[in-house]
Amino acid sequence: MPESWVNLAERLGSDLYLELSGPGSRRAVLIRALRDAVREGLLAPGTRLPPYRSLAADLGLARNTVADAYAELVAEGWLTARQGSGTRVAEGAAPPVRARQPKPAPVPPTAHRHNLRQGVPEAASFPRTAWLAAARRALGAAPDEVFGPGDPRGRVELRRALTDYLTRVRGVRVDPERIVVCSGFAHALRLLFDGSRGAGGATLRGPFAVESYGLRFHSDILESSGVRTVPLDLDEQGALVHQLAEHPRVRGVLLTPAHQFPTGGPLHPARRASVIDWARTHDGLILEDDYDGEFRYDRVPVGAVQGLDPERVVYLGSVSKSLSPAVRLGWMVLPARLVDGVLAAKGTRESSASVLDQLTLADFITSGQYDRHIRRMRQRYRHRRDRLVRALAEQAPHITATGVAAGLHAVLRLPPGTEASAVKAASWQGIALDGLAGFRHPRASMPAGDGLVIGYSTPPEHAYGAAVEALLRALPAGVAEPPAPRP
Repeated sequence: MPESWVNLAERLGSDLYLELSGPGSRRAVLIRALRDAVREGLLAPGTRLPPYRSLAADLGLARNTVADAYAELVAEGWLTARQGSGTRVAEGAAPPVRARQPKPAPVPPTAHRHNLRQGVPEAASFPRTAWLAAARRALGAAPDEVFGPGDPRGRVELRRALTDYLTRVRGVRVDPERIVVCSGFAHALRLLFDGSRGAGGATLRGPFAVESYGLRFHSDILESSGVRTVPLDLDEQGALVHQLAEHPRVRGVLLTPAHQFPTGGPLHPARRASVIDWARTHDGLILEDDYDGEFRYDRVPVGAVQGLDPERVVYLGSVSKSLSPAVRLGWMVLPARLVDGVLAAKGTRESSASVLDQLTLADFITSGQYDRHIRRMRQRYRHRRDRLVRALAEQAPHITATGVAAGLHAVLRLPPGTEASAVKAASWQGIALDGLAGFRHPRASMPAGDGLVIGYSTPPEHAYGAAVEALLRALPAGVAEPPAPRP
């Protein structure tokens, strides 16, 4: 038989080639080729083989020849055949380890047993069943055009769903034509600033103010785009927005007004009004990062600043905290003058956010599943926060947790000079966490004190108790009270 190579990658899910050569009948050659493929590890145990009719057509063989070859290999124990599951490589047909194959290097153990880093929702709580049902409904109802090039604005179904949701829950003033879907907050910043000459014109070319504590990579995105960042000091009422008057060249400000990150607490109502007045007076722009606005526990909901003046505020949100960072979907609610520029920066097609995921999220929102998930997770995270605060009160009363009325993290305030040693002690206890100093802007003038940023949403439920216990062991001891004077 002449030598031939048949690529079965599309059917088997990996690159596999059968060499049909050598002496013997067609049946014998096929049996030998399949046996060799299993022996050499090209066909792993459990791999499903193509139906014999399909394989016969691919190889140019008679159907009976392939069917007989399958039957003989089943009898020999190389394959298994079961009605409804097809023909598969037998589990006991694993190939021996070849001496010439280098032994894989051992995987080093995980350095940290407990993850208390901020910004990640509990992965095990992702609503898989409800999300899958939404995906099925969305895919079944999707028009054919969905499978072509996407609209750079994002699917209209999602923009309509977001319009209703953001208006109802966050007090955002919006219509679908002013929403642009993106893959998350960082992508939104890049669209606004990397393409600033098209997206925002002169508004996005000058210096931008940021809060003196925040995610450093957000400031890095601005700085890498040639936009100098100016830090605003913080206190218990949020950013000191009156400091904008000290920087006349500043063109805009990036804020986390619903829950300042990471120190916690909403921007005071008077400061919300003040920053809007500043934007109107100076033709400035406010970027509102509403990263966890749905999660509040001990306070009434705080609406979006955008509702005060939609033409002066870019509202930015995503599902990275509410659902999962694996769902790469976010959105911008833009002033009318920025829409065309952002779309030009994004391009003529949807190239950043899966259209099918957009349709799924739209269904997830309109069906009420998103609200139900938020309510369920709000209750779970509140319970975790309460457990952390209670443990601190009982075992480390000299340390207080702040910023806990909302959000997915707490800041543990430490005695002066103990932050670095506490971070090191936490590492010794197998805990991954961040010190407050890591979020400070390099040009900030007012330090917020020593502290640990604790993401209580991150550990799986079964491991949370052990993580809290390990954290307590890592905290610095309190200062002993001086003995009372003798009478």
